[in-house]
Amino acid sequence: MARGEEVDASTIIRNPIITEKLAEMAGDRKYAFVVAKSANKIQIKKAVSEMFKVSVVNVNTITMHGKKKRVRYRVGRRPDRKKAIVTLKEGDKIELT
Repeated sequence: MARGEEVDASTIIRNPIITEKLAEMAGDRKYAFVVAKSANKIQIKKAVSEMFKVSVVNVNTITMHGKKKRVRYRVGRRPDRKKAIVTLKEGDKIELT
């Protein structure tokens, strides 16, 4: 995904993250998604607005580095992933089930 390139929203947003902590954050209009590693904040904002028909106020991104895992004598790593926490405009809501 090059800079300024239009990309389909489904390729940017992989899936929502649903945990107890993030369920509590939904009360503050904050939702978390696993996104493409190459996506920037502007692309994430456009993708969420397009997919869920909401107004996005703020986007925070975090790169989650994969943990080291060992099976007997072999050491490997889980893949890195990128997480985005999206804040919505007052009154907007996303139904995640």
